[in-house]
Amino acid sequence: MRARAALRWLLALAYAYAGYRHLATPAPFLAITPPWVPEPAFVVAATGIAEIAGAVGLLIPATRKAAGWSLALYALCVWPANFHHAFAHVAIGGTALGWGYHAPRLIAQPLIIWWALWASGAVDWPFGAKARGA
Repeated sequence: MRARAALRWLLALAYAYAGYRHLATPAPFLAITPPWVPEPAFVVAATGIAEIAGAVGLLIPATRKAAGWSLALYALCVWPANFHHAFAHVAIGGTALGWGYHAPRLIAQPLIIWWALWASGAVDWPFGAKARGA
């Protein structure tokens, strides 16, 4: 399926870029890390490495499904940082983003979780055989 391959590559590029940003410019990610997270600098660096590893894993057929499950779990685990960013009104570079950014971002997280699973072939829903009436 060409759409799945294209969306897999797009997701891999997005995660690779995000991972690079976590490592190259950690300050914005440190700012949105909830205060209860231990060793935030280590966690931000580890999440950057996890994103890059997941991106690479998506592109290797033998590791694709495992990478999809891993990135889905990753997206679930970092969701609290998005909530903290929104509800604590954390400013990044002196700018606090409003609900025009935060609401779609928070709502999109389940879609990102599904995207990792579908693009990796871990799930077919809603496009599998049952969805087509077979």
